[in-house]
Amino acid sequence: MKKLYPYFFLASLFCCISCSNFKNAKGDAAYGGTLNVSETDRYTTLYPPGISEDIGSHISAQIYEGLVRFNMKDLSIVPAIAEKWEVDPTGTIYTFTLRKGVLFHNDPCFPDGKGRELTAKDIKYSFELLCTDIKENTNFSAILKDKVVGANEFYAASKGQPHGSLSGVEVVDDYTVKVKLLHPNISFLTTLAIPGACIVPKEAIEKYGLNVKVGTGPFLFSENDKGTVILIRNPNYYGKDELGNQLPFLDSVVITVLSKSEELAKFQNNELSLVNGLPSESVTEIVTKQIADFKNKPPKYILERLPEMANQYYEFNLIKEPFKDIRTRKAFSYAIDRNKIVDEVLNGEAYGPAIYGFCPPSIQGYDISKIKGYDFDPVQAKKLLAEAGYPDGKGFPKIKIELNSGGAKHTRVVAEIQKQLKTVLNVDVDFEVVTQKQKLEDAKFARSEIVRSSWIADFPSPESFLYVLYGGTLPEDLTKETFPNTQRYNNPVFDSLYEAGKVAKTQEEAYRDYMKAEQLMMDDAPVMMLWYAENYRMINSNVHGLFPNPIRYRNYATVYLKELEVQEGETAQ
Repeated sequence: MKKLYPYFFLASLFCCISCSNFKNAKGDAAYGGTLNVSETDRYTTLYPPGISEDIGSHISAQIYEGLVRFNMKDLSIVPAIAEKWEVDPTGTIYTFTLRKGVLFHNDPCFPDGKGRELTAKDIKYSFELLCTDIKENTNFSAILKDKVVGANEFYAASKGQPHGSLSGVEVVDDYTVKVKLLHPNISFLTTLAIPGACIVPKEAIEKYGLNVKVGTGPFLFSENDKGTVILIRNPNYYGKDELGNQLPFLDSVVITVLSKSEELAKFQNNELSLVNGLPSESVTEIVTKQIADFKNKPPKYILERLPEMANQYYEFNLIKEPFKDIRTRKAFSYAIDRNKIVDEVLNGEAYGPAIYGFCPPSIQGYDISKIKGYDFDPVQAKKLLAEAGYPDGKGFPKIKIELNSGGAKHTRVVAEIQKQLKTVLNVDVDFEVVTQKQKLEDAKFARSEIVRSSWIADFPSPESFLYVLYGGTLPEDLTKETFPNTQRYNNPVFDSLYEAGKVAKTQEEAYRDYMKAEQLMMDDAPVMMLWYAENYRMINSNVHGLFPNPIRYRNYATVYLKELEVQEGETAQ
């Protein structure tokens, strides 16, 4: 059941905000206003252990916090609930010192509706939730499994309910917690910054269960009956900026589900503050027709283009025919002209064709050009399909590609892929457009032959991508629900290399193991890579402090709205 704040409560809260005694901000910042943003689909869940999609991550980063967070500018790790931490000489014991005075949101789950102070017990409780074996928990393997002492044992014993005590997490006192690792792990702190590691109060879980939306973040959650998410300034947030300004600056953030065409129209009508993921043809049209909006001093709009730590691919169902056969998978991968898709279908709206590996090129220090992937080779494609028993496509079963709604781009791409497969391999492929929720469910239960997919890094490392293919997340019965390895790729050598990378002592060693694992996986062809992503973002020039980054991490606490002023020597137009 949705958590719908009564309208009188919302009204009184907005009144409280607008009548608050905030002084003018120090420096250039300003208080007040609403940031209007959009998404192309609704969130599936905001239960931290189960968050696995973009929209859920964007919202959760505003209402919850973990021990640490990302710096939105450079993705470095900075303090959040923990004001500092120490690592012992063995690299296996992390001691976190918590901030004092961090309060959970005011909510009916607490006595008198007043949020209490967070303590180290809440850290342990939330980590135990993350180690609990329920189907909604999709983040255990990425964050704590095989890393924290006792995590695997706790998970095995939990059977749907937290059971016993997680031995690797020790509450020293109200403001100190120790986390003990099985091995040194160079990415452990980074994984604590992703949504699955956010901290929630036991009272909220007991009252709302998986519908929990109570945290310590800068905004309170609400949602209207049309699915619009409204984030409202948390007046009790502890955070301050470097000048001592109380955060957040905004009164509210409104997140509306819109199609790409609706997004653009509303942005141009000043109903949206920014648009992410603009089609390149739309960018060209807007800039051409409204060049003054970008060139005026000050400009009305700012256009940004940024490579992302994201990829686009189709995943094969490896437990069903015809894609149990590696030759069929390779035939499909060789049959696709990715350059044509990027140039003619996407109109250049991509970093480049995915002819190397699974990881995108934007991970610093990880040279994907060393990975041999699949480029267009129709001769090899036909040869492999014939070897698989389907010469010139004869006898090949009718299959379907499933993709989610949310924009015409993916429909255009699948239509082109449908055409290319027919031309090169003489096979007939159908496709179906469904909701994001249905697509994810069908993939989890292996109901589809091919599923359109993409992966956006949870943190800037090959580990975040190769985790998608890790066999350690698979159930014994491969027909059962699984995530994120919905391809059901299972190669023990890949798994061992991936595990070696996770416990490597240096980034160089880790990247060496990851690259070997990635090449092995690409040789097995469990996915059909398409392109590496980049993002066009158009933003109103009055929006400040919302920095673009390759993993689409957003922290609205530091965002403020203020019209640009004409600088000395410039002329307003």
